[in-house]
Amino acid sequence: YAKEEGVAFVAAAFDEPSADLLAELDVDAFKFASGDLLNVPFLQHVAAFGKPMFLSTGGGTLEDIDRAVEAILARNEQLCVLHCTAAYPAEVEDLNLSVITALRERYPELVIGLSDHHNGIAMAPVAFMLGARVFEKHFTLNHAWKGTDHAYSLMPDGMRRFVRDLRRVPVALGDGVKRKLPSETRPLEKMGKKLVAARALPVGHVLVAGDLVAKSPADEGLPPYELDALVGRTLARPLAVEQAVLVEDVVPVDEPVAANKA
Repeated sequence: YAKEEGVAFVAAAFDEPSADLLAELDVDAFKFASGDLLNVPFLQHVAAFGKPMFLSTGGGTLEDIDRAVEAILARNEQLCVLHCTAAYPAEVEDLNLSVITALRERYPELVIGLSDHHNGIAMAPVAFMLGARVFEKHFTLNHAWKGTDHAYSLMPDGMRRFVRDLRRVPVALGDGVKRKLPSETRPLEKMGKKLVAARALPVGHVLVAGDLVAKSPADEGLPPYELDALVGRTLARPLAVEQAVLVEDVVPVDEPVAANKA
């Protein structure tokens, strides 16, 4: 059915016979619950199948994780280590998402992820920012069903939003280059300011402080940061009240005032 739907068939086995059955069914990957973090013989048994493995680490120390990772990598290099808080649900103060950074530094050759038992979707983008690249989230069709997981699991709409927000994070991060964006042009023109005459000024007038003021919109005209450069300059033509000041409105000098690039 998973293949028909175009999704990976991933399952968690809790004993060797179950793992053998899943191997016969040709699962795409094996998931291990935190309760098997210390079960090294079982981890080694499954590692021998050569399938990708996702290891939850709730309740474990770094030494426990080291032991499990070493045992798996001896037989299978396809391993993802999932930071996990084995509480259902996990409270915010118990998430300790900074462990993701510690795991990335400890196992730079491995993919690090998050097994998220928190009641909500806000923590996954934070985990992504810290370097998590695989996410496990519990899913249900009814919060009222029996079982410890259903009450905090995501319903279909919640899962859609969970995936949506995760996919938005790398897009929102951008390339780190600060620049003016096309989408900002109209708002900045409306909110920004240009220099205009505070009162009617005749041709030949030498500009002094108070002759010019900054007013919106920031369309044709010089930006306010040019004010100091304009003081002391002579007008080449008259300016009406609130008329925008242009480069050609002042007598040229050796270093003319820069045109507005907005």
